Amino acid sequence: MKTNIYITSLVAFASITLLSCGGGKKDDAKAAAANAAQPVKTVAIQQSAAVYFDEYPATIVAQKEVILTPQASGTITGIYFKDGQVVQQGQKLYSIDVPVSNANYDNAVANYEVQRANLVKAEKDAARYHQLDKQDAIAKQQVDYADAALTAARRQVQAAQASINSSKANVNFGLVVAPFTGTIGISKVRVGAAVVAGQTQLNTVSTDNPMAADINISQSDVFKFEKMKTKALSEQLFTLVFGTDPYPESGKIDIIDRAVDPATGTVKARIIFNNKDKMLRSGMTAVIKVKNDHPEPKFIIPNKALVEQLGEFYVYVVTDSSTATQKHVVPGRQLGDRIIINEGLSPGMKIVVEGQQKLKEGAKVKL
Repeated sequence: MKTNIYITSLVAFASITLLSCGGGKKDDAKAAAANAAQPVKTVAIQQSAAVYFDEYPATIVAQKEVILTPQASGTITGIYFKDGQVVQQGQKLYSIDVPVSNANYDNAVANYEVQRANLVKAEKDAARYHQLDKQDAIAKQQVDYADAALTAARRQVQAAQASINSSKANVNFGLVVAPFTGTIGISKVRVGAAVVAGQTQLNTVSTDNPMAADINISQSDVFKFEKMKTKALSEQLFTLVFGTDPYPESGKIDIIDRAVDPATGTVKARIIFNNKDKMLRSGMTAVIKVKNDHPEPKFIIPNKALVEQLGEFYVYVVTDSSTATQKHVVPGRQLGDRIIINEGLSPGMKIVVEGQQKLKEGAKVKL
């Protein structure tokens, strides 16, 4: 009986020993796998020119644009253009029947004729009285009265002429002419429509070549944009983009507004573009890409090389002993699938761009 107990105990002890030996081998295998060199891909970094574009929402505007309104109230009697055509400065566009002004003008002309007749009479009276005065056949007082009447008649004629000029100006308010050479839009009124002075919008005239694009820039960018004024058009600093389609002509700064908008802290800048093919229309919206005009050498690495931990960014750098060490970096502007690194890197470093997910500090790597 004792012999059986001893044999059973011996067997149990041997089993425990074997299990212990098996677990140790597994731990050794795990440790070996952890210490094995991890395959990675690396790139050696160098500084290069970081050419990139800042983007600004833009609104297309005409350099000159005027909303036409009548200067007199009345009824449209004539329209002398075709919608959308180019009109010349001073060209007659609309005529307006202005009954009161026309009547006043007629009255002014009639009054002028009366005053002219009075002047002729006064001139004849004065001449006759002076002739009689030479013959000492009339009192001096009568001669003085005649001269005074002649002077008054001349003043009345001048006043009548001024009244005609004033009335004629009011009549001319019934004519609407082009303020400058440009393209006129679709008329908002038709013949027979009643219009009110200074209120009714008749149409819009604007220039169309070149066209401008207005953008708002931060006050910190004003100095940079001022320096861009001297750049040549051939440097293609300003590109206008509609969706994904770039406009074929490059732009140039026309003007930067005089003051900062206190509500937004921005300044309006106007970029002009050649529009010989009339592709640009006032009111369009687009994006202006502004080329970085002072490209300084920067470290530019693939986006996938970055590792983020708790809001901080790192890259794995391969040391001379083929181990990986984390390097804290400060990323900057993104350039497609690459990114500028502002701080943390040095020329010649080898950084891991593939396989960093399996790495930890000090891990061995295999290139």
